[in-house]
Parts: sequence; structure tokens; C-alpha cells
Amino acid sequence: MYFLPVSDAETPEAAKEEASDSVLRMPGTASAWRELIAVVLLSVTAIATAWSGFQASKWGGEMSISFSKASTARIEASRADGNANRQLTIQVQLYTQWIGAVAAGDERQATYLADRFPEPLATAFDAWIATDPQNNPDAVDSPFAMPEYVQPDAVAAAEADARADSLFQQALDNNQRGDNYTLLAVLFATVLFFAAISGRVKREISAWMLLSFGLVLFVGTAAILLTYPKIV
Repeated sequence: MYFLPVSDAETPEAAKEEASDSVLRMPGTASAWRELIAVVLLSVTAIATAWSGFQASKWGGEMSISFSKASTARIEASRADGNANRQLTIQVQLYTQWIGAVAAGDERQATYLADRFPEPLATAFDAWIATDPQNNPDAVDSPFAMPEYVQPDAVAAAEADARADSLFQQALDNNQRGDNYTLLAVLFATVLFFAAISGRVKREISAWMLLSFGLVLFVGTAAILLTYPKIV
């Protein structure tokens, strides 16, 4: 009795393997869906990474500008404060001369000096004299303690100093925002790594685990990205 040879393709095992291969090649399989998700994730993450790097660069530029403005404001505050101190020194000397003339009984010299007091000493002096400081124990000791004595340069120095503090803090905030975007770029790069490596893994379950981790990391990072301030 003779038996005809049977090819491998006709055996049940070979038929099953061929059917399995054909199923894996079908576009609706889990592998095909995984590859599609990985491609979309890679594309979107690449854009998000570039955007994060762009924002980090922009906020770094804003930080430099704020630091420069803060430095300029410090210089303005120093200049105005120096002018205010010089004016105060001159006016204190004039007031001291007036006190000396009054103490010496030289009314003419005292009147001459009082008539030539510069502002804001002139206004503060008149208000101080109106309080009758010689007979009123509640009067302040000098016109420099009066609320009318306000030096414009001293006010300008205080405003410039406050502006410098605000700009310096703004520069620190901009620096932190730039660092935050840099961290986001690193996280998006990590997503790219997991999405890319998932296509190199042979075991389907391992590939899905890597891709799933990348997806979760992308969603969390993207949610944080939406909350950050942006510069267009």
C-alpha cells in the first residue's frame, strides 16, 4: 500500500499558522491599532515637545528683559535718592541758619532766610509756624517732620525701588516658567521614547504596556501644559 505525500500546507497545524498570519496582517487587528496609536502619539508628542521648547526659550527671553528693566529701575532709584539726600542736606543747613538767627535775635536774617526757603521746606515751614511750635507742646520739632514736607525725588526713588522689586520678582517668575516648560519638554521626550520602543518589542503585551505608559504620561503632561501661561 502506498501513501501519497502530504505537504506542510495541507496539515492542520500549517493551516492554523497560515490563518493566524493572515489575521495578524489584517488592518483591524490589535497590532495594527497599536501601530496606528503609536504613530499618532509620536506625531502629536513631537509637536508638543517643539512647542514646549519654544515656550521655554520665550520665557527665558522675558526673564532677561525683566532683569534688565529691574536693573534700570534700581539705577533710577539710586539717582533720585541721591538727589533727595542732597536737597535735604541743603535745606537742613538753611533751617539750621534760621534757628541760629532766631536764637541770636536777628529777625532780619531770620526773615531773609525764611523767605528764601526752597520747596518743599517753604510749604512745610509755613505749616509748622502755623502750629505755634514755641508755645504748643504738641507741635512737631521741625518742619521736616510735617506731612507737608514731601520731596518729589524721594517719592520718585521709592516708586522706582518698588518697581525694581516688582520687575525682579517678575524675572524670577519668568525663569521658573521657562524651567517648567523645559521639564515638560523632557517629559514629552520620554513619551516619544516609550512610543517608539513599543514598536520594537516582539511581545504584543509588552508593546501595549509600553505604549499605554506613554499614553498616560502624555495625557498628564498635556494637561499640565494647558494650565501654563503662554507667549505667542
